[in-house]
Amino acid sequence: MSLLLSPWAVFDCASFSVCFAVLKNHHMRTVTNYFIVNLSFADVLVTIICLPASLVVDITETWFFGKTLCKIVPYLQTISVSVSVLTLSCIAQDRWYAICHPLMFKSTAKRARKSIVVIWVVSCVIMIPQAIVMECSSLLPELTNKTSLFTVCDEHWGAEIYPKVYHTCFFIVTYFAPLCLMVLAYIQICHKLWCQQLPGSTSVMQRKWRSIQCSAPTPWPGEPVRLRTSTVCAEIKQVRARRKAARMLMVVLFVFALCYLPISVLNVMKRVFGTFKKTDDRETVYAWFTFSHWLIYANSAANPIIYNFLSGKFRGEFKAAFSCKGQNQAQRTRPRASTDSRKSLSTQVNNMDNVSRISDQNV
Repeated sequence: MSLLLSPWAVFDCASFSVCFAVLKNHHMRTVTNYFIVNLSFADVLVTIICLPASLVVDITETWFFGKTLCKIVPYLQTISVSVSVLTLSCIAQDRWYAICHPLMFKSTAKRARKSIVVIWVVSCVIMIPQAIVMECSSLLPELTNKTSLFTVCDEHWGAEIYPKVYHTCFFIVTYFAPLCLMVLAYIQICHKLWCQQLPGSTSVMQRKWRSIQCSAPTPWPGEPVRLRTSTVCAEIKQVRARRKAARMLMVVLFVFALCYLPISVLNVMKRVFGTFKKTDDRETVYAWFTFSHWLIYANSAANPIIYNFLSGKFRGEFKAAFSCKGQNQAQRTRPRASTDSRKSLSTQVNNMDNVSRISDQNV
């Protein structure tokens, strides 16, 4: 069992590294990264609390952890699902406002932190029924209080209508409706970033400067030309950065939708339609549910990998976290030097821009 849990411990370290990278570096404390930290924390909650119990149950088909944990573990698991989907929804909403409607809503880190608190409060409240209905029972009543074998932790409702209503609402609120809204948001974001021309530039300038390598300018005659070049390069860099961030978030959303689809469909089939009550192939049904549970944990493990491959900032912080101290110091001094050079360069460009404006006004 320790061999099975060890890969997930590595991914827990990666998730902790995501949180540590954002909290340690002020330049990474953006609104999106705050939500990513919250998503990583929900992933850690799943793998630390829910994974060991699920692993034992999948191997032994028996619940050994008592009545209290029978209520706590499924409750925390549904909370993590709700937190994940609400966090992804907030990220999609924030990116939609920032890219498609930048003047309608001003997103700040303070509002992001308040949103995270609201996400957790709402998730804890709406998942209370899950904790209430979970109870331990024995598949063989004659062995009750004699052995823990053949004990299951499952839902017990008063009437058949209640699980149908609850799980239908659960599927709509925690999967179908947020996924549809997020897909629509990212479709508009893709149209804005990839299908429209760059802001502040004509199609001719866009074609002209798309292949420009934006490097530090060197003095030459014709300063206004250089200033226009730096302006277009800055616009192109901004759009490219937004495209990279949007691409990473869309991959995270796609992996979430793919990993949570089987368990969502199976729960609806089982709880709402009662599909598996009279089935003779119990082992196949159990295998499908086991596979769907492991997909949830795979989603938690995949998120840090996505951040590493699709985000240069997170990749740099991961390398710094897992390298030796001397290399860390060397890597951190170099960015400071490059940052200082960029600051001096931007100061020179701003000064030249002011000079050019004054000369234009004098003319």
